[in-house]
Amino acid sequence: MIENKKAAGLAPQAVLWVLLLTMPYWIGHVGGYTDLASRIIIIGLVALATNLMVGHTGVMAFGHAAYFGLGAYATGLTLKYLMPSTPLGMLVGIVVGTLGGAAVGYLIIRLRGIYFALATIAFGQVFYFIAFRWNSVTGGDNGLTGFQRVPLHLGFTQIDITTHSTTFYYFALAVFAVCALLMAIVLRSPFGHTMRAIRENQRRAQFLSIPVSKHIWIAYTISCFFAAVAGSLYGLLNNFVSPNDLHWTLSGDFVLMAVIGGMRTFWGPLLGAAIFVAAQDYLSSITQNWMFFIGMIFVLAVLFLPRGLAGVLQKKAS
Repeated sequence: MIENKKAAGLAPQAVLWVLLLTMPYWIGHVGGYTDLASRIIIIGLVALATNLMVGHTGVMAFGHAAYFGLGAYATGLTLKYLMPSTPLGMLVGIVVGTLGGAAVGYLIIRLRGIYFALATIAFGQVFYFIAFRWNSVTGGDNGLTGFQRVPLHLGFTQIDITTHSTTFYYFALAVFAVCALLMAIVLRSPFGHTMRAIRENQRRAQFLSIPVSKHIWIAYTISCFFAAVAGSLYGLLNNFVSPNDLHWTLSGDFVLMAVIGGMRTFWGPLLGAAIFVAAQDYLSSITQNWMFFIGMIFVLAVLFLPRGLAGVLQKKAS
């Protein structure tokens, strides 16, 4: 019985990875393109990062766009002003985004509920207005331009991610796979079990001598780390960064993706991100009111699929 359940759980994951590995070759046949596939992977990663807080820790966080944008801006600024090196740009972007998340998290860890959510929005908007107003460095409302991703030099070979969209997709997929593995390790660790204990009942977790505030801060920092990785990849994908990449409404989109896909599942946010990004790309090309239809998808998911699409699929598989 146990072996059958494990096999049933592994089969959907195998299908998922087959779809991801072959996406550049079939997405064109359904009206997409390779850069759209890369966007799905990258936005899926930050949706998974948001779900670490919202779904697995039970803490409402609406500010992950700040660390997503910080990672993108730091990567772009490094490539433009410091050194044209993709690994260095990503490293700086990840460090800046993670440190920003750690600093903000330390300041707000004692807040709970709606106050925590509002604080994440407020601090996120601080970063947004800095990027919006600092014209001489960030480009202000026009965004950061004048940089581009450069080939990866591995010593024995060179990987050209500049001109080949498919090559960049597989580079982003490799980073995504490493991050997904790290998330799985965190969630299966004793720390991951304390995250779920905090989600179920914070007061009871405190009675069990779990330092709730400290664990929320660590979880928040880890979550911001993955958001910064996604932001760095997003800056490299577009060779452009906009202040909108820091705006709180984008953070709301990340939460929406997690809800549509399934907050208490691991892969649900990726599924939600795929639906959101694909629908946005298609609907925005035919109407300016595309958010209305995204909102309808969200409402229908909340009313009829409270566990998200992934939750329904898991129930059918079992």
